[in-house]
Amino acid sequence: MSSIFDHGVDYSSLTRATTLPIEKLKDPSLNISYVRLQWVDLVNNTRCRVIPISYFLKLLEASRPGVGVAKVALGLVYLMAAPGFAPAGEYLFVPDLSTIRICPYSPGEVVVLGWFHEKTPYPGIDNKLTLEVPLCPRATLQRVVKQSSNAGIDYLVGFESEFILLKSTNPVLAASNHSWTATNGFPSGSVVAKTLKEIADGIQSSGIELQMYHAEAAPGQYEMVTGPLPPLEAADALVHTREIIYNTAAKYGLRATFAPRIYMDSAGSSAHTHISVHSKNNEKVSDKLSPVESSFLASVLNNLPALTALTLPTRASYKRMTDGVWSGGTYVNWGTENREAPVRLSNATSPSSRNFEMRFVDGTANPHIALAGILGVGFAGIRDKADLKVKDCPGPKTAAQMTEEERRALGITQRMSLTWEEARSNLGNNEILRDSVLGVELTEKFLSVNQTLAEALDLDGNDENAALTRLVEFY
Repeated sequence: MSSIFDHGVDYSSLTRATTLPIEKLKDPSLNISYVRLQWVDLVNNTRCRVIPISYFLKLLEASRPGVGVAKVALGLVYLMAAPGFAPAGEYLFVPDLSTIRICPYSPGEVVVLGWFHEKTPYPGIDNKLTLEVPLCPRATLQRVVKQSSNAGIDYLVGFESEFILLKSTNPVLAASNHSWTATNGFPSGSVVAKTLKEIADGIQSSGIELQMYHAEAAPGQYEMVTGPLPPLEAADALVHTREIIYNTAAKYGLRATFAPRIYMDSAGSSAHTHISVHSKNNEKVSDKLSPVESSFLASVLNNLPALTALTLPTRASYKRMTDGVWSGGTYVNWGTENREAPVRLSNATSPSSRNFEMRFVDGTANPHIALAGILGVGFAGIRDKADLKVKDCPGPKTAAQMTEEERRALGITQRMSLTWEEARSNLGNNEILRDSVLGVELTEKFLSVNQTLAEALDLDGNDENAALTRLVEFY
C-alpha cells in the first residue's frame, strides 16, 4: 500500500521484458531476413553469427537447435588466446527464443541471445548427465537468480548507460562540448541530436523501456536510462541497448565509447546499476531498511574489494574510481543519496521505489558476470543474515573528507581495491565468489582472459595517445 513517503514509479517484481514472439519471425510485415545469434564474451565483447531466416527456422526444427562455436571464443582478445583456452573443442550455442528483439539499426534483422552447451553430455557434480558450461555468463547469472528465487528473494535491476560520442578516435576528439544536463548538449539539427534521438527511438522500438536521456558532464558524454527488469532480462536488455548506441552512432559517422575515463580533468563513464531487493516475508517501511535489504547491503560491502575485479575489470577502470569526482570514491561505504559512496541508497524513504545504486560498475564489465557477482554475494548475506556494520554516510562530508576517527565511528574501515592488480588478487582469494558464486573454473578462466586483455590494451607501451585510441576502439 502506498503512503505519503512513496514517490517514483512502483515496479512490481513480476515485471517482465517485452520481446518478440517466435511467431513474428514469419510476419511478412516485419520483413525479417536475418538473425544475429549473439553472445557476450568474458571481456565484454559482443560477438555474433548472422544467419539467414530460412536457415534459422530450419535450425529450430532440430532436436537440439544451435550452432557450433569454438571453445576458445570465450578466451580471445583480438586473436590472442588466454592461457587455458585452446583451439581444440567446440560448444553448441543454443538460441534462447525468449530474447528475440528487432535490430533498429539494421532493418530486416533481429537479434537472439543464447546459452553455451556442451555438445556431448557429461557427468555433473551430482553425477547426473549435464550439458552445462561453467563459463557461460548468462547461465551463471541464471543460476544465481534461481538460487535467490527459490529462497523467496527477487530483484529488479535498471541501468544507466553513460557513453561518449567521438568524431575521431585517432586523435580522440569528442563530438560536442556542453555542460552537465544542459540543452546545449544536443542543439537542434545537429548530428549529435539526431544520433541521440535515433538511439532513444531504437531502444523503445526494441521493447526496452527508456526512462530518459540527457547530456552528462564530460565532452561528448551522454546517458541513457532504462527501466528495471529481472536480472537476466535486464542484463540482456543492456547488451542490446549498447548495440543500439554503438551502431546508431556509427551510422552518423561517430564512435560511441563506454571507456571508463577519457578526460582526466572531467567525469568518467559508468554503468550505474540500480538494484531493488524484494521479499514476500519482509515488508518495507519508510524509516529504515528491511532486514533483507540490510543483509544484502552488508554482504555487498563486505565483498566489495573483490567484486570490483568483475565490475571494474580494466586498468582504465581505476582512473575513474577516485575520490572527489562523483564516481563513488575509494572507501567501502554507503550513503543516502550520496554519489561519493560506492553504494548510493536511492529513494531511501520510499519503500515502493527504494533501490541501491551500485556506482562501482563500468561499461567494460560483462553485465551478466558483474550482476552474478553482486547478487551472488548479496544473497549470501541474506542467507547468512549478515549484520550491517557500516552506518549510513549521507554527507555533507564524504568518507574521503572525514578523519580516521570519523570514519571509524561510521564503521568505515575498508578501502576499495585501488588498482586492477589488487582487485584481481582479492577476487582470487574471495571464497564466496570463487567457490560458490562463480565457481573455481569460471574464476580462474576469467582472471586468465582478463590478464590477456590487460596485455592487449597495453600493446602501445608508453604511448598514451595510442593506448587511449586502442581503448576507445575496443570499448
